[in-house]
Amino acid sequence: MKKIFFTLSMIVASVAFAFAQPTTTTAPTQNSNGPVITFKNLVHDYGTVKKGADGNCEFVFTNTGKEPLILSNVQTSCGCTVPSWPKDPILPGKSSTIKVNYTKMNIVSTISKQITVYSNATNGTVVLSIKGTVVEDAGTSSPNKFFQFSFLLNKNPYICPDTALFVSGFFYH
Repeated sequence: MKKIFFTLSMIVASVAFAFAQPTTTTAPTQNSNGPVITFKNLVHDYGTVKKGADGNCEFVFTNTGKEPLILSNVQTSCGCTVPSWPKDPILPGKSSTIKVNYTKMNIVSTISKQITVYSNATNGTVVLSIKGTVVEDAGTSSPNKFFQFSFLLNKNPYICPDTALFVSGFFYH
């Protein structure tokens, strides 16, 4: 029964592919007089920053087209990245900014987020990026693992510093 069902399915799929109509697409017409969004930078690199640093940045853009530019939406790849953008039309030759706040600067991690800008620009949607690395502040690092485990096991790391401690399959000095 399974072989018959499989064979019939393959025949139906083959017939469907054989009679499928080729699709032709025409390129959308470009309005040479329309708005064009041009960004000063597409990437903001925070670099290596300490935990708790300022997560704000700005992307400056200019309407280099001949008609008003309207930003319809700005979406981020994560809820931890909050954008704000101008709601009013940007006239030709004028500049404005998209402000972005990365809210997870209190967590040690690597930053790699995208911001997608939707507008009526003839050059389509634009994807901006923020990147960087948040590191622990040198003054707030946690003590070494031996020191942490030694108190759990009621051992003093300073009495016998050359003794290795075996915990969960790992040696700690």
